[in-house]
Amino acid sequence: GAVELELLERLLGLPAGNKYGVQGERKVPVLQTNNGPGLRGLMTIAAHLVRQARKEQLLGSTAEEKAVVQQWLEYRVTRVNGGATKEDIRIILKDLNMHLEDKVYLAGNIFTLADILMYYGLHHIMVDLTVQEKEKYLNVSRWFNHIQHYPGVRQHLADVVFIKNRLYTNAH
Repeated sequence: GAVELELLERLLGLPAGNKYGVQGERKVPVLQTNNGPGLRGLMTIAAHLVRQARKEQLLGSTAEEKAVVQQWLEYRVTRVNGGATKEDIRIILKDLNMHLEDKVYLAGNIFTLADILMYYGLHHIMVDLTVQEKEKYLNVSRWFNHIQHYPGVRQHLADVVFIKNRLYTNAH
């Protein structure tokens, strides 16, 4: 969580210097603020950083977009975080693959905080997928590849390679 928040901070062009910690067994991210109590939770802190950077459009423009962004942030925190089993990962990729069938981004046609945090949350999973698995989850692969090339998102994270065209062999 804390690493992702630092990546988000850089992406948003905010000055570094926020102090992140983690709390409890589930390692919930915490941001210590100068005035008053700290903020807790990935979604809460991420939304705070977005507002701080005055990039509210990342939270969605319409009421519906805002709700969809919120929904995917919740999904990200409840389903993708932490020790997902192979089976969990398969379900997550299947869910996302179906959702992204007719969409460019998680919230439809706009790039949002949901895309950023989902990208960071899935990065370690996508790095380990085989070519066959990436082809099986083609919509996720397309979306992921698009997001990793979005200006400023990937930063120091490894570039995940997707094979652009399949090679067909002619058996004569």
